[in-house]
Amino acid sequence: MEAMARARYIRVTPMKARRVVDLIRGMDATEAQAVLRFAPQAASEPVGKVLDSAIANAAHNYEMTDVDDLFIKEAYVDEGPTLKRFRPRAQGRAYRIRKRTSHITVVLGSKEGTR
Repeated sequence: MEAMARARYIRVTPMKARRVVDLIRGMDATEAQAVLRFAPQAASEPVGKVLDSAIANAAHNYEMTDVDDLFIKEAYVDEGPTLKRFRPRAQGRAYRIRKRTSHITVVLGSKEGTR
């Protein structure tokens, strides 16, 4: 049995979010929550919220009540739409600023189902 959570249009660059997601891929859910709570990266907050949502989805939608049996089966970050902004520069020029967004997906699996 699998439970999934997805956060879309998060204002974190995908490259920075992937660094955090790579830390927790394959871990137990409770262990991953502890890692994300103390990770210094700013992207660990939205990734932690997606993980919390996936755990809640597993408990409420799929009745996987034992959180200790859950592990991160899949975790990935896709690139969302880029917001284009301009920064004024010298002599009337304008440089483009790209504000990137991410789609963060976490899929949890149960250890009981894999046995």
